Amino acid sequence: MEERELRPVPDWHTIPRMLRDQAARHGDVEVVVSDGATLTLSELARKASEVARALMALGVTPGDRVSVWAPNTPDWVVAAYGIWDAGAIIAPLSTRFKGIEAGAMLQRVGAKVLLVAEGFMGTSYLDMLAEVRDTLPELEHVVVLGDADPGTSRALRWDDFAAGASSISPEAAEERALSVAPDDLAEIMATSGTTGTPKGVMLHHEQLLRGYWDWSEIVTLREGDRYPIIAPFSHGFGINAGLLACVLRQATMMPIPLFVPDKLMDLIEERRISVLAGAPPMFFKILDELDGPDPRDVSSLRVAICGAAAVPPELIRRLLDRAGLDRMINAYGMMEGTVISMTRAGDPVEVIASSTGRAVPGVSVRVVDDDGKDLPPGERGEILVGGYGVMRGYWRDPERTAEAVDEDGWLHTGDIGELDEAGNLSIVDRKKEMFIVSGFNAYPAEIEGLLLQCPGVAQVAVIGVPDERQGEVGRAYVVPAPGGDVTPEGIIEWARANMSNYKVPRRVVLVDALPVNPNGKIDKPALHARAATEQG
Repeated sequence: MEERELRPVPDWHTIPRMLRDQAARHGDVEVVVSDGATLTLSELARKASEVARALMALGVTPGDRVSVWAPNTPDWVVAAYGIWDAGAIIAPLSTRFKGIEAGAMLQRVGAKVLLVAEGFMGTSYLDMLAEVRDTLPELEHVVVLGDADPGTSRALRWDDFAAGASSISPEAAEERALSVAPDDLAEIMATSGTTGTPKGVMLHHEQLLRGYWDWSEIVTLREGDRYPIIAPFSHGFGINAGLLACVLRQATMMPIPLFVPDKLMDLIEERRISVLAGAPPMFFKILDELDGPDPRDVSSLRVAICGAAAVPPELIRRLLDRAGLDRMINAYGMMEGTVISMTRAGDPVEVIASSTGRAVPGVSVRVVDDDGKDLPPGERGEILVGGYGVMRGYWRDPERTAEAVDEDGWLHTGDIGELDEAGNLSIVDRKKEMFIVSGFNAYPAEIEGLLLQCPGVAQVAVIGVPDERQGEVGRAYVVPAPGGDVTPEGIIEWARANMSNYKVPRRVVLVDALPVNPNGKIDKPALHARAATEQG
């Protein structure tokens, strides 16, 4: 699907208006399916309004921040739309956060209400919150999601919270929802991961609707699709390309609270999954299962979305052939810039594998040198992004906002990339991932792409480690192909014969699997931590 074929986003302007229109037109469509729970669009709209009334009863006013600290569940979906109906701003917290980290983000955004899970994976979030509660003077209420018991904590049971809705009339709640303006903030998304001072990306209603309507158009997300949301709702992809996009397109979302790779094939077979989004390791898992002694049925899969700097061409070819996919899409986006570029229908395998496609409509992409000068196609520099998707800024942080978005409105992504003559954007690496070997800039993603061409190498992750003589050198963690007969020495020998000498990893470590984060991407911090404990 080319840009000219994208239908314009309907005349909604805000998420509450979008939900009401979808519920009125497609009320019987099942938009959420999870173990023991199913929600139609009309049921979601009704439950969201009840949550909005309960929040209003707690004193939530337009522009207040409400946080959600929970895994992906139907309750999370209802809570999000209820927060938006109340005119509030959702500020999600990662379930990986510990108490100090959650407290830092709650303090940063000045959250008035926190909706929290309890007991997920044996973790007491209420206990962790208790450690920092005294540092959060703006946090007035804590509500426990579902039927969990808050125990002796200063938290409301969900039933008690919901009962408060009776004090607010449906008419008052409707007036509140319809008073939300297109440029009102909808989200403040944490960007610092699980370490460091948190930053909160400010995104407003109209830009989110535009960005993820266009994303859904290119993906061809539609009614009848069954789409497991593996990325956490606390992450921009999970909440926007999942929770929001499915309601935009009447698709059925399946919230996955805890992704277990070994159960992926069961999920596809039993739930007849048609759309799947993730990083390369997840798709390698599918191929391993398909090539096993008892091939699984993945005939329901229609579209796969892979967000990665480089995707092995052979992975795409095998998925198209073995899994019978109609489309394989590579894409590039970030919290601060929403949807930036995507591959399109008709793009050859080589374009999907080596690039993240062309800028989406309404978004501009530049590649510049250290002086901010535009570089010609084929030359590498920092990626700058302009257009409607650029964030409003970092919440209560004008200094770091100015560092990220210049006076002309260009977002400085910190990513290194290059454009080809057709405008396809290739991501070489993060500036911070780059390491310098004897004065040469080495980009892990590029080296990984080269090493994947080595016979017997199925997956690889490269990091830079300190070296007394060369400053830094590469270390490669390699997953051998099934039945492959490779050795670290053999891989290094191949690299020396096929790569520039500064790109050749000093050491290769064979592993059974690469560590991944909740979004299915390679967990580079975990590899750095491992490298620090290894000799040599």
